[in-house]
Amino acid sequence: MATVLAFDVYGTLIDTHGVVAELEQRLAGQDRSDLAPEFSRRWRDKQLEYSFRRGLMGAYVDFSHCTREALEFTDRALQTRFSETDKEHLMGVYARLPAFPDASAALDRLAELGIRCVAFSNGSREAVEGLLEQAGIRERFETVVSVEEIKRFKPDPAVYAHLRYRLESDPGDTWLISSNPFDVIGARHAGLHAAWVRRTPDAPFDPWGIEPDITVPDLDALAERLS
Repeated sequence: MATVLAFDVYGTLIDTHGVVAELEQRLAGQDRSDLAPEFSRRWRDKQLEYSFRRGLMGAYVDFSHCTREALEFTDRALQTRFSETDKEHLMGVYARLPAFPDASAALDRLAELGIRCVAFSNGSREAVEGLLEQAGIRERFETVVSVEEIKRFKPDPAVYAHLRYRLESDPGDTWLISSNPFDVIGARHAGLHAAWVRRTPDAPFDPWGIEPDITVPDLDALAERLS
């Protein structure tokens, strides 16, 4: 089915809500620990929004900069009054987010099938290398392709063209694997194949008339589909 699988990192391989437990601890002193899931969701949503806006403006910055600004915004919006020390600590936690439980075994199975796998992210190469290494899955990937190499953000078509350039692959032989609908649509628009990892059963897909080639509930199901 595929010559090479390009895996999105944040939200697909790495659980961006792995910061919730730390948020609960930080908010316990305010008796607001129940706010942690909402804080995590809004932080992630704003992080993506800032990358989209900067992409449209042609004002590229490292993805971690978007993450830090999104943290600041969410703190203000929810009036959580985190100290600068708290914010720096939370940014450190974000740099050590865990992999989803299904990632390691699914990647091993794909390797056994002889399928090329690469990591493909809005994050910097250094940040992604660190994330994958601490999560214990870096060795499963042939390489890391980061948008910082062309200073654009997904879903800019130039990013997917750069992926193919780096991999020396044809569009029809290149598959994006992502839990993010905007990424799947971006890849399909750019002529790539794409699989949507629908990690939340009731998650809707954007009604743009551009659909994923396949939809799976998790990476285990992806490996099963390809075997």
